[in-house]
Amino acid sequence: MNTKVPLSKVLLYQSVGFLAIIGVCWFIELTGLHKLVLGEHPYISDFRESTLEMLLVLGVWFLVAASTRRILAHARHLEGFMRMCAWCHHIDFKGEWIRMEDFLQRGFDTPTTHGICPRCLAEQKAAYRRSKAARAAAAKVESKPPAT
Repeated sequence: MNTKVPLSKVLLYQSVGFLAIIGVCWFIELTGLHKLVLGEHPYISDFRESTLEMLLVLGVWFLVAASTRRILAHARHLEGFMRMCAWCHHIDFKGEWIRMEDFLQRGFDTPTTHGICPRCLAEQKAAYRRSKAARAAAAKVESKPPAT
């Protein structure tokens, strides 16, 4: 499932929903619909109470919009990571698993060659010296005449 919904579209739907709630509250207050349903009771709300309800809905709307924006931004950040196989180091590029060299060629039109970084070069030289010293020590042991 590779469908990405733009952040602005999600926030637009969310905003329309909250505006619809506020609009319905004000419609009920302006038309007196609550009096038709509940009757003429003295505790029926007035415009101050409706304004307080609207401010409460607006506060919730801002909190929900902020957390939605933060969550979607985090998801967008995670979607941006390149997937690489931990075993063979192939890259998931447009739904196809390809070698790193092919990825660089296709994705960036960059030809590749192989080299060695300074740190790896130092490690390899040290390993070569240890191997050479071990071979020399083994040759010295073999060339010794047997003790009589």
